[in-house]
Amino acid sequence: MYAEPARGQDGQSGGAAEDPQRDRTGLTLVVDLDGTLLRSDMLYESFWTAFGRDWTVVLTAMRALTQGRAALKQRLAETARLETATLPFDREVLAYIRAWREKGGRTALVTASDQSLADAIAGHLGVFDEVHGSDGTRNLKGKAKAAFLADRFGAAQYVYMGDSSADLPVWEQAARAVTVNASQRLRSEAEAIAPEVEHLTTKPVTLRPYVKALRPHQWLKNILVFLPMLAGHQFDPATVFLAMSAFVAYSLVASSVYVVNDMTDLNADRAHPRKKRRPFASGAVPLSHGMIMAPALFLAGAAVSLAVSPVFLAVVCGYFVLTTAYSLNLKRKMVIDICTLAGLYSMRIVAGAVATGIPLSVWLLAFAIFFFLALAAVKRQAELVDSARRGTLHARGRGYNVGDLPIITMIAIAAGYVSVLVLVLYVDSPDVSDLYNAPYMLWGIGAVLLFWITRTIMIAHRGQMHDDPLVFAARDRVSQLCVLLCLGFAVIGAL
Repeated sequence: MYAEPARGQDGQSGGAAEDPQRDRTGLTLVVDLDGTLLRSDMLYESFWTAFGRDWTVVLTAMRALTQGRAALKQRLAETARLETATLPFDREVLAYIRAWREKGGRTALVTASDQSLADAIAGHLGVFDEVHGSDGTRNLKGKAKAAFLADRFGAAQYVYMGDSSADLPVWEQAARAVTVNASQRLRSEAEAIAPEVEHLTTKPVTLRPYVKALRPHQWLKNILVFLPMLAGHQFDPATVFLAMSAFVAYSLVASSVYVVNDMTDLNADRAHPRKKRRPFASGAVPLSHGMIMAPALFLAGAAVSLAVSPVFLAVVCGYFVLTTAYSLNLKRKMVIDICTLAGLYSMRIVAGAVATGIPLSVWLLAFAIFFFLALAAVKRQAELVDSARRGTLHARGRGYNVGDLPIITMIAIAAGYVSVLVLVLYVDSPDVSDLYNAPYMLWGIGAVLLFWITRTIMIAHRGQMHDDPLVFAARDRVSQLCVLLCLGFAVIGAL
């Protein structure tokens, strides 16, 4: 945490610069919640958590909003069932509050969030002497909060910690203003109206979490749009350009869905040892920014898709609808989830064929369906193994329990081996002789895939698998060698 010295209205350092909390124990430290104590906003947290369970909450929210923002917050708080213990609290702000209490000072949580949420958070943290929030009728924000604090504590009888321009009326009546991660403009405005100001910077301003929120490592899956071009041995510049455009479009649209998925899966992500570090779950990227990112990414992807062809745009929109349905509901449905995942992978191959105008081989499509069903089952296998190791009976947010692990493993083995069977049958088909001078070399690809699938299932069984098998393959040296061997067999067979 970086704390700048307190400053008076003349911009000079005040006498409290050496110890900002010195001689302030007679005042109450009043702390805002959203964006200050919490690296998130409870209104958006409530909405997206509720939306992840039931999309009809949109209609509920619209009806509640006609009665005012306070009524909306109350209704969403009742619907969302947030897990307050895993919320992304700002540790440096918490340390500041605890230090204040250790000096004998009183503390209060005063927030525009609903009273029920404020009470739950205060009960969990145990660092506040009193708690005040919106009550369904009064939205405790801005001027309303300033008036409440003046009535409750008296003018200039409290120190207020906040983070937004809505806090300016409060800082104007406070004995001291404490800004948290405020912009330079907001800092200047606070210094112009508050008797004393202290600035806290608890997190760096960087684009890295925004890039991470797009999950660029997942774009690896979109390489599948090149598969019809590669399988058909068509490498003319126009075809390559169309395939690259399809890759860009799919990546943009996929990222828009990843953003929505992460915003609707906050509770589950925060309970996961690795996923809790995701940008939205950790509070590194505000949910309000995600609500802008998702439609912007989709519109950009749709624009690129339309430039390729209207039919390709229709395929991409179909992918968007299906993957959104998966994120919001289908991923919690047993068996339907892995079939949907296999379909989403296969749709990328179909999209590549539509974009380039290359006829799609039935053999290729059959292989893809079984191969990606195997990968989807391995993904669930890895999640169940992780759940078993953590002593939980169910894979959180999924339709399986640890007792299903043997069946999921058998599905992965069966689907994976069938995909290899389809591949070797393709080697003996008449289509191969038109594309390969030495088609028998493709048997080497079948052998490598058989080894890779078996090894991948074993690694997942041992609990050493990443949540996504394709991401694991991209980082695994043995998997990389397998890819090179497959490419080698294909090239030699074509020569």
